Amino acid sequence: MSTVEAKKSCTEARAALEEYLHNELRAEDAADVRAHLATCEECSAEHHVGEMLTAALQGACKDRAPEELRERLLASLRAARDQHS
Repeated sequence: MSTVEAKKSCTEARAALEEYLHNELRAEDAADVRAHLATCEECSAEHHVGEMLTAALQGACKDRAPEELRERLLASLRAARDQHS
């Protein structure tokens, strides 16, 4: 594969990486990205970073605010609603 073809493959793989991470690609396209990641160290490293970020964000979305903060926020929202009613 020439350098131009390799760069094009990297460009295409990186453009599809987010959809690949979220399983949003057609099976054919996902297989192409997977094959490229198996042979390209740079894109594989970028994919790994994407996996780590995705996992961190998913974990952060599962966290709940402390109960005291939730109560203060709800009280503030109720007070604002009552002022504008």
